Amino acid sequence: MKYEFPEGLYTDVRIEHVFQTHIKYTKRDLQECKEQKYSAAFVRVYDGDMWYYASTSDLDGIQGEIDALAAIASKHPAIDKVPIYKNLSGHKDVVMSFIGREVSGVPLESKIGLLSKLMPKIEENKYVKLYTLTYLDNYTIKEFYNSKGADLNFDWQTAGYVARISMLDGERKMQCAYRNAGIHFGEIQTFEEELGKELGECQEFLLNSEPVEPGKYSVIFAPLVTGVFVHECFGHKSESDFMIGDEATRKEWELGKRVGGDELTIAETGDILGSGYTPYDDEGNKSTMTYLIKNGLLTGRLHNAESATDLGEHATGNGRAVNFEYEPLVRMTTTYIDKGSKTIDEIIAQTENGILLKDVAHGSGMSTFTIAPTYSYLIKNGKIDKPVRVSVVTGNVFEALTGIDAISDKVEVFSFVGGGCGKMAQYPLPVGFGGPYIRVKNMNVQ
Repeated sequence: MKYEFPEGLYTDVRIEHVFQTHIKYTKRDLQECKEQKYSAAFVRVYDGDMWYYASTSDLDGIQGEIDALAAIASKHPAIDKVPIYKNLSGHKDVVMSFIGREVSGVPLESKIGLLSKLMPKIEENKYVKLYTLTYLDNYTIKEFYNSKGADLNFDWQTAGYVARISMLDGERKMQCAYRNAGIHFGEIQTFEEELGKELGECQEFLLNSEPVEPGKYSVIFAPLVTGVFVHECFGHKSESDFMIGDEATRKEWELGKRVGGDELTIAETGDILGSGYTPYDDEGNKSTMTYLIKNGLLTGRLHNAESATDLGEHATGNGRAVNFEYEPLVRMTTTYIDKGSKTIDEIIAQTENGILLKDVAHGSGMSTFTIAPTYSYLIKNGKIDKPVRVSVVTGNVFEALTGIDAISDKVEVFSFVGGGCGKMAQYPLPVGFGGPYIRVKNMNVQ
């Protein structure tokens, strides 16, 4: 055993070995360029009534932290009979998915050189007045041990960059972003075609977009917008710690309740390689495939050990902390709407009066939601008509789910660098999301 765990208490230790790179340019002016490497740990002790926490960057002092927390806890003679104890696991496993492709092994000069290749491509467009380029990567190895015998080692990695671009033509302004993210450095080398499309679409909106006529429309979400919707506007509602002590929310989230058509399925899992990859959570519980909605019915919710115990269910592997300084909360990993049966061409052809949302600048919500799109197109008589400027699309989450009347037959799941999911004080937590194209009836468009 790596540590001596006190009897009569539950104890776990989470160790993180982290490598990170952060490079930022404003146009060709280098603003930031740094690599960081550290190791640190989070220690928990539970006595059946209370949790006791400590974080430390002194790995040699972990045993001392365990002993200090144990000294202030009250030993429980039957800790193994305490309900929450049963939702904590003793898994032993090694899952190293990125050995040989670690971003820590890529020279800093290569990362700078990648951004340098983007600059002339962006500057070719005469309407570009300002841009920033940010490169980020992270390679993390986690160790996890607990008093139930857990012994885990697994790794996680992302790499990517974001170009934020401002275009100007007289009084007209347009802002857009090109993102390229993956799980290793070699995956993000190709950008010319996609960056060219982004610049072309941004220019088209700058020069030719018109204000949308406010009203109710059938709205088609592109896969990225579907992902934002399912994460911000539905996924957070499935985080079951919101339901602890809240009978109204539990009733709203009653399993078996119909909330959509037979084709609607929403899934959540940490097993997809990408920014939401989490083979084991920060409590040592294994990732599961959780169907939040299956064939239009509410069928599941996300749990850490505490929320699973409170609701009489099983932990789902969603106890996650943003880093070693924080305790695990119920958090998403990768959340997506599953595929349907129509092609996107069929969905557009069957839409008489609608809006297509291609990208999104911002999304938020719980029971009600707001999506602010970047690119939107008017659809008339089954054809894409013209670019229109949409400020926001709003609605009620459950009404929107019920209003989904078409789902395309291909799913895209996205990874990200920069930003992340926020909850309470913990931001930014890496997640993934996505889905197919979906069409939602009677949405408020402004």
